Parts: sequence; C-alpha cells; structure tokens
Amino acid sequence: MASVAPTYYTNQVQVTDEAASFSPSVLEEMDSHLAKYPSERKRSALIPLLFVIQRERGYVDNAGVNFLAKFLDLEVTDVWETVTFYSMFNLRKIGRHHIQICKTLSCRVMGEPEITEHVCNKLGIYVGETTADEKYTVSLVECLGSCGTAPMMQIGFDYHEDLTTEKVDRILDSLK
Repeated sequence: MASVAPTYYTNQVQVTDEAASFSPSVLEEMDSHLAKYPSERKRSALIPLLFVIQRERGYVDNAGVNFLAKFLDLEVTDVWETVTFYSMFNLRKIGRHHIQICKTLSCRVMGEPEITEHVCNKLGIYVGETTADEKYTVSLVECLGSCGTAPMMQIGFDYHEDLTTEKVDRILDSLK
C-alpha cells in the first residue's frame, strides 16, 4: 500500500449558515475564557475557544466556526484562517488515536518516509485517513519541534522520538 495520498481538508469544508449551539455550562466556560482578555481584544480568545468547540463537537466544523465568529464579533473568514493554519485543529472527525508524523527536514532526512509507510501499512490506511473502526487517524504535519530526536511522531499529546519501525510497532501495540 502506498503511504501518502494528498488530502486537502479545506476542500472538504461544507459552508452553511448553520451555527452550533452549546449547553449553558459550555457557554459559561467560553465566557470565562473571554473574560481573560480586554473587551477590545476578544479575538485573543480565539484559540482557547476553538479548543472548546473541538472538544464539544469532535472537530471544528462550519457550524462551530459560525458560532464562534458571532460570539467574538469576527468575520467567519477570520476564524477559518486560524483553524486552517494550525494542525492542532481538525476539520473532520478523527480516530481516537491521532498519529501525527513530522514531515519536515530533520525527520524526513532521518527516516520519516519509511516510518510513515510502515504506520500506514500496519494500519491499512493512507495518510489523511481514519481506520474503519475509527480508532486511528494518520496525518503528516509540519515541525513538531523535536529535530534532535528525529524521526518523531505525536499521538494525542505524547511525543515519540528516535523512531524505528520496531519502536513504532511497540507504540501502536500499546494503544490497542
């Protein structure tokens, strides 16, 4: 199985006027984030609020973006430009274990292509796909800041460095 098939998530966004709704406790949490910033700097709360949207909805969707644009008195495009810039925000549902493999220079030179191919072959999916059981999603991402221990990947919030195919097998087996 070839490991890399280009996927452009922004081409998959369905733009509608629908806005998400949230429970009073989530709205209270959003207000608490907003209160940390001066009223003329509401936009500063955008990233923490995007994390709340992603946690509540499973990913950042169009309805969540529309809600947040209105909540912060921003243009919808202002929210989208932030969401699509950072790889920490997902534009579609992902698996329980999000495997993000660093694709930048140090990791690439030190073996990322072999690691990516191995992960994809082991899971039976291409980069950008999720397994049928919704357990794993594989993504290639920009620098994760661990160049001295390349190649590396991040699963959830955990870094796995100095990767070999054997080490990858142990890591993936531990997730089952």
